[in-house]
Amino acid sequence: MALKTGKGAAAPPFLVMDVIAAANARQAALPTGSPHVIRMEVGQPGTGAPAGAVAAAQAALRSGHPLGYTEAFGLRSLRDQIAAHAKDWYGLTIPIGRIAVTVGASGAFPLAFLAAFDPGDRIAMAAPFYPPYVNILTALGMTPVILEATLETRFQPTIAMLEKLDPRPDGLIVASPCNPAGTMLHTDELAAIAIWCHRNGVRLISDEIYHGLNYDSPVASAAQFSDSAIVVNSFSKYFSMTGWRIGWMVLPDDLARPVECLAQNLFISAPYIAQVAAEAAFGCHDELRANVASYRRSRDYLLAALPAAGFTRLSPAEGAFYLFADIADRSNDSVAFCARMLREAGVAVSPGVDFDRTRGHRFVRFSYCGPEADMREVAARLQRWR
Repeated sequence: MALKTGKGAAAPPFLVMDVIAAANARQAALPTGSPHVIRMEVGQPGTGAPAGAVAAAQAALRSGHPLGYTEAFGLRSLRDQIAAHAKDWYGLTIPIGRIAVTVGASGAFPLAFLAAFDPGDRIAMAAPFYPPYVNILTALGMTPVILEATLETRFQPTIAMLEKLDPRPDGLIVASPCNPAGTMLHTDELAAIAIWCHRNGVRLISDEIYHGLNYDSPVASAAQFSDSAIVVNSFSKYFSMTGWRIGWMVLPDDLARPVECLAQNLFISAPYIAQVAAEAAFGCHDELRANVASYRRSRDYLLAALPAAGFTRLSPAEGAFYLFADIADRSNDSVAFCARMLREAGVAVSPGVDFDRTRGHRFVRFSYCGPEADMREVAARLQRWR
């Protein structure tokens, strides 16, 4: 008799992880002295955690403190720092009872979805999107509703798109700056969407993990415009702490206790040592701003150089560290195109089908948060490869 498997067992892969594995294998197979694989497939800063965060973690390890469980919502001292950050960046006054420290943003999304929605609920988002949104919602029995955004709206949703939905969705996920396109909802656009969602009973979840990585326009938080929005953030991107697996949420009053109960049962708490490092990271803005300046230089260089390598249709790249490139004039199979680029040019990028399942076959995503020297070398390699 065959054993039953759950619906979650059918979750599709997050293809960028497969690209990472392929790039690792390619690098391992290269003869000594060969040009290395240039990694542009994953949104992982080439810099490590800021020095102050590392020093704080080292001191905690030497202290003899047991580094055990914290409260489910995290160390109060870290939540105080997050509240101060919200005041400094957005002018918001948020009580720490509404702040939840999470196991990365990835740990925040299932908590938010489980607390805010029921199986069968419909949650909208613009395509292209971060793949785990859809995969987590589907595994939880919820229904993603995809809005096919275009370059004309900077691959972001609009109220006009939302008004066309019948019935209206139970929720909306927005990301600004967004992965994979690096575009933003400008302040007036985010405000209008947040107000529309609140007035229409649509729970807004705002993914703000790329805040701080904005180049042309200021960032705004959905919490500035709506008391019912859920805000998700992370120490992975601006703070350059991907492997520490530490993030946070700002919750509306009605969801704070439900999320706390879920966190107690699903995660107990985020890792103590990562919380110590995260608290110290708030004192490292000079180092972090230097990282952002490096990303900006890489962005500017690639926007000028990639068209000469045949990538002529690029997203505006207002923030984060991604370029979304339309390759329809070169290929109709982004997976095969990326595999060939890795094999022939030694450059690893992500296929667009990860981010848009109907149109992604004609897009690829470049991540430019690696070393600046690599970002300059990649343009030369791709010009030769073309």
